[in-house]
Amino acid sequence: MYLSGILLTVSLLLLSQAVAEDRCTSGQFTSSGECCSLCDPGYGVAVPCGDKDTVCKPCTDGTFSDSSSATDTCQPCSSCEGPSQSIESSCTSKSDTVCRCQDGHFLQFEHYSNRTCVPCQLCSKGLGVTSVCTRTENTQCQLCPKGSYSEEKSRMSPCLPCRTECAETEVQIGDCVPQHDILCMNKDVPILKRADGDSRKDDNITASGSPHFIAPSDDNSKNIIPVYCSILAAVVVGLIVYVAFKCYTSCKQKKQLAKARAVELATSGEGEKLHSDSGVFLDTHSLQDQNQLSKVKTEPKLYINLPPNKQEEVERLLADSSRGKDWQRLANLLGYEEAAIEMFMRGEDPVHTLLTDFSTKDGSTLEVLCAALVNIERADVVETLNSSADASSVV
Repeated sequence: MYLSGILLTVSLLLLSQAVAEDRCTSGQFTSSGECCSLCDPGYGVAVPCGDKDTVCKPCTDGTFSDSSSATDTCQPCSSCEGPSQSIESSCTSKSDTVCRCQDGHFLQFEHYSNRTCVPCQLCSKGLGVTSVCTRTENTQCQLCPKGSYSEEKSRMSPCLPCRTECAETEVQIGDCVPQHDILCMNKDVPILKRADGDSRKDDNITASGSPHFIAPSDDNSKNIIPVYCSILAAVVVGLIVYVAFKCYTSCKQKKQLAKARAVELATSGEGEKLHSDSGVFLDTHSLQDQNQLSKVKTEPKLYINLPPNKQEEVERLLADSSRGKDWQRLANLLGYEEAAIEMFMRGEDPVHTLLTDFSTKDGSTLEVLCAALVNIERADVVETLNSSADASSVV
């Protein structure tokens, strides 16, 4: 009976405390059991609740409190710093400063009072936008699932559904992939033919002496495939010829450079020999001048021969973080493996290391470098290289 009384008393105490907590907004109590008061927005806690009730004080200039609390003090106002930030609304005692970024940027919170504007991400081809870039959130991208595609870099466009089939007047020549829709081609492509009944003229010339285009029959979709195969074969042959020509040009330049160097080494000794053997004086300075001119004409233009200030300008453009990792894409096109690129990244100046190392390789001329830069859409760097090459050439 005594134990039952104790249990009942404890239960009543717990029940009364639970009821008191439900009625106490702050959920905290003084040592005497009284509910602790909340500091309203615009006020911070000066003395926390303990033996006595909470003591609040107004937030001074440069500080704010945007919520009711029995524990939080006034916080320092944030500042909008950087060229791409502007103030949307100033800090008050009840609200923090609201910063605004330029279009195409979002506000990144690195710390409570450290906020920077970062360019919104572009979703590449094959990736669709699932969440558009907002004031505080970056663009969210995802790989287009099967049955959808995205053909452009965008901050807005989602994945689009693929067409189910080509029109009746078209024939399908490619499947839908994440990077593009199904590829269709018109069946009625004109083909150059000899007119019927005209056996006196060439196969491609009519009796009137001009080419005659005859549309194929409705059921010639099977004949179109060999035509495109022939075109593809011609393109492949053209590429092979181009590669062979580039190799021939590179070898020719190497031979000319080796010949010029051999002449340079033999110039001084040859002049002295002619003078001692025949008694005829040969101007060795003239030979050196001619050899130097020959060397300038035959030696290919290399990046390492550019003036230091021009090299620094090119490397600064490629190292610009706002353009992403362009120098890594350039390294891939120049034939560097991922292990070599990672080794460059460990250094203090990876772009300078890449271009200097590239200049030491055979056939690594400015023309090869410019072609790779065009491929990654860096025409601005190509323009700088061309102006640098012209300014440093010998007239």
